[in-house]
Amino acid sequence: MQGRCTCGEVEFEIAVPPMIVHCCHCSWCQRETGSAFALNAYVETSEIKGIKGVPDMVMTPSNSGHGQSIARCPTCKVALWSHYAGSGEVFAFVRCGTLEDRAEIVPDVHIFTSTKLPWVVLPEGAQVFEAFYSPKEVWSEASLARFKAAKGA
Repeated sequence: MQGRCTCGEVEFEIAVPPMIVHCCHCSWCQRETGSAFALNAYVETSEIKGIKGVPDMVMTPSNSGHGQSIARCPTCKVALWSHYAGSGEVFAFVRCGTLEDRAEIVPDVHIFTSTKLPWVVLPEGAQVFEAFYSPKEVWSEASLARFKAAKGA
């Protein structure tokens, strides 16, 4: 998958499919995106390859109180991916809206739906959680194995 910022100064590719795709409806994601939710593909940071340009890493507050580091284009300031304090630099939440083939990205799970905006209608049969969830209950065995391998590396 290839992605880029709005102005095209930063381009990147992801060499593997996401371990999981979160559609986060928390009020923090709503505020940060200026939208109803954030759609993030969870991947190993080592699998994000720069093609053009270098993003700025910007620290911002987070609901956990530990902050997050967001990779932003130095010119247009679009958020490309982030690292949450609990995940460290090993894993990245890639903003699916920056990907060229974003229409093919479908959320695996909807999280923090307790603060979902009332007019957002979730698909029938979707995995829905009022807060977060246990990855062991949701992720595929392959994704769990990738997570464990990356965490141990």
